[in-house]
Amino acid sequence: MTDQRWPAALAEARLHVVSGKGGTGKTTLAAALALALAAGGRRTLLVEVEGRQGIAQVFDTPPLPYAEQRIAVAPDGGEVRGLSVDAEAALLEYLEMFYNLGLAGRTLRRMGAIEFATTLAPGLRDVLLSGKVKECVGRTVGEDRRGGRRVPLYDAVVLDAPPTGRIVKFLDVTKAMGSLARTGPIHTQSEGVVELLHSSRTAIHLVTQLEDLPVQETLDTVDELVEAGLPTGAVLINRIRPSRLPATALTGAATGAGLGSGLRSGLEAAGLFLKDEEVDGLVSETVEHAERVQIESAVRSRLNAAGLPQLELPELTEGVDLGGVYELAELLREQGVR
Repeated sequence: MTDQRWPAALAEARLHVVSGKGGTGKTTLAAALALALAAGGRRTLLVEVEGRQGIAQVFDTPPLPYAEQRIAVAPDGGEVRGLSVDAEAALLEYLEMFYNLGLAGRTLRRMGAIEFATTLAPGLRDVLLSGKVKECVGRTVGEDRRGGRRVPLYDAVVLDAPPTGRIVKFLDVTKAMGSLARTGPIHTQSEGVVELLHSSRTAIHLVTQLEDLPVQETLDTVDELVEAGLPTGAVLINRIRPSRLPATALTGAATGAGLGSGLRSGLEAAGLFLKDEEVDGLVSETVEHAERVQIESAVRSRLNAAGLPQLELPELTEGVDLGGVYELAELLREQGVR
């Protein structure tokens, strides 16, 4: 896993959107990507917008508030901060920032008007969430003494985004909302989000596994992203399991023909004498393994046809704890993530 599969063009990206079919490890790989990008003294922000507190679970911390806080130290002195964006809190912040309605906004909250507004216009919720992410990407601090320009607070922002089933709608809804508001702050805000999400400063990465349904959903999402003019990044293939059989033996092993006698002979030659039911169990496991490897090879060919860069992450045999997330981050670094 030492090949550099992370395209050099992604060095320009400031916002890394991570999506994937549910159950593929989307949040875990978003966390690992944030750590990998923070290595070497950089600072990244890991943002979630679904209200699941998945980031807190991955890093074994208390639930994240609507405030950026340090959640991990990256290798070589970097750091990762976390933020859980809540639509209601984002709307209150929006009202105070653009309309000086801080007190009025809190009154509206008590009256339930904010929930009413986001329910009446469901797209407004996604506008608020994506708008907050855009604000984090654009935030600056201090000045670059060489050029006299302000420098970004974060070297990269990683968004643990909604799953592939609704990622395009989430990212493109801002364009629709912007067309509804012809002038004013919401129009300006929407235009800024649209410009960021459709530029080379954004890369949308898709997490999948070598299984039929996740791969098909990934390919469908790639087509939708291209049609919407949204920039694709890399495909992160999670939970890769090694083949235990040589390629030349796969077809025969998958049929199981003559496998029992050959297996028994080999075991006895090694001094192992098993009962019939034990040999039958090994045969079943071998057939199942060979069939899985063949299926994975077929779906990988379909992924390859999409022409997107691929990064591979292995299945961690002991499960994914915090140490496992750091291990995955290091594997991403070995494949060129910078």
